[in-house]
Amino acid sequence: MGGNTKRILDTAGTVVVAMAALLITTATTSAAGEKPFIAVGENARAPIGWVEFCIEYAPECATKPSTPRDVVFTPKAWTDLVRVNKWVNDTIKPVTDLEHWGVVERWSYPDDGKGDCEDYVLLKRRMLMQAGWPREALLITVVRDKKGEGHAVLTVKTNKGEYVLDNQHPDVLLWSDTGYRFVKRQSQSDPNAWVALGEPRSAPATASAR
Repeated sequence: MGGNTKRILDTAGTVVVAMAALLITTATTSAAGEKPFIAVGENARAPIGWVEFCIEYAPECATKPSTPRDVVFTPKAWTDLVRVNKWVNDTIKPVTDLEHWGVVERWSYPDDGKGDCEDYVLLKRRMLMQAGWPREALLITVVRDKKGEGHAVLTVKTNKGEYVLDNQHPDVLLWSDTGYRFVKRQSQSDPNAWVALGEPRSAPATASAR
């Protein structure tokens, strides 16, 4: 997938580049608003899907705590987010875990071209990490969607705000523009530790990367 990721990010798709150029202004404006950052609360229990994922993909979870890092929000960074979000959403066929695997919940990479929301998130996270993005800024996040149902998205923490990559929406959105209730996510310092998410607040960014 590493080579594929590089080709996807290096290929100058006219529509995607135009979209990125248009949205970068909107995103920067939104991030300058009242709620660019999510309030982080106490420690929370990791989802069972993540726990079982770490059994199946043990080397990927064998990480040590590290210093939180944010991505510097640039036109290039925004273009990468838009391209990865669009490519995964367009490429992976949505199926439930019950249809796919015969179980209610299983987190895995959609290497066969099919998956549910967590699988979309895992692939987007992996592609961005392979492209050089810091793991500490790519946070698997559990939310309640507009119907009140459980859902997973990828939160990307930047120095201008926190953006969401979502298989239910074609655009990369500031977290507060999604309409979701944010429940919990991975800790920036340790992907195996999870933290509860509370009321929105403005907060300083952490140490930057890229």
